[in-house]
Amino acid sequence: MAKRRLVVALGGNAILTDDASAQAQQDALRDTAKYLVQIIQNGDELIVAHGNGPQVGNLLLQQAAGSTESNPPMPIDTAVAMTQGSIGYWLQNALDEALAQAGLDVPVATVVTQVEVSADDKAFVDPTKPIGPFYSEEEAREQSAQNPDYKFVEDAGRGYRRVVPSPKPINVNEAKVVEQLVNDGIVPITVGGGGVPVVREGNRLVGCEAVIDKDFASEKLAEQVGADMLVILTGVDNVFVNYNKPNQKALGTVTVEELKQYMSEDQFAKGSMLPKVQAAIDFVENTEHGQAVITSLENIAGFLENGDGTVVS
Repeated sequence: MAKRRLVVALGGNAILTDDASAQAQQDALRDTAKYLVQIIQNGDELIVAHGNGPQVGNLLLQQAAGSTESNPPMPIDTAVAMTQGSIGYWLQNALDEALAQAGLDVPVATVVTQVEVSADDKAFVDPTKPIGPFYSEEEAREQSAQNPDYKFVEDAGRGYRRVVPSPKPINVNEAKVVEQLVNDGIVPITVGGGGVPVVREGNRLVGCEAVIDKDFASEKLAEQVGADMLVILTGVDNVFVNYNKPNQKALGTVTVEELKQYMSEDQFAKGSMLPKVQAAIDFVENTEHGQAVITSLENIAGFLENGDGTVVS
């Protein structure tokens, strides 16, 4: 089989369990790294992208709780950069260990990535991106009272979360750096948390108060680095229609047209599966021979060996 270039987007469940401590997240990433190494063992090139919704939300809460006039909290774009660094450090360390255990001498590098968005994106007036922990309805009301600028919404039946603007990415600023790393045999960790959201003002990139969806940022990166495949990892092996109903059906190989029909039927939850499906469609439509896969971390071997998962082409 010819070598393929894969951009793999990790979901939050690959990093954060119920325990938000640094140790627990590092432990989770050690397990994650063992699965990712299977891609390199298969002879493919790996580019790792990851979310940071829980981490950046928790960091912003910590910043707000400890802020003073002389030590103010950092803005969201800086918090995204900070969590890119911390998660990148943990994942880089975990991949180094897993690669060594597999007898592979492959270097890994984290790229703090800026992702350009449009200042005119309508997302800035309609916040939709969930970040941070889940709250009960009562806890969400308490948080709103303490932080009047925060907006909370119910997230796919799992509780209430804070939402912030989520503009669409139009350019990954460091895409050429990532491509050069891959060409040199290095595994890049990049577009963490969707990348640091920036708006171009002349020759300057200016951070903005937003969080870019990591699936859309991963898709844009996959386009720019000439990836053969966009692999979006989530908590289930397949995308389902009629999810959690008696007649639910797992999708295997599926066309863009079929997915668009299911989208028109509101089959995919807005806060969870819908952006993954949309990103998969974007990649297939915007590349000549690209395929997109949506599956679970635990199913990587099944995908590599048998093509298991939801494959969009």
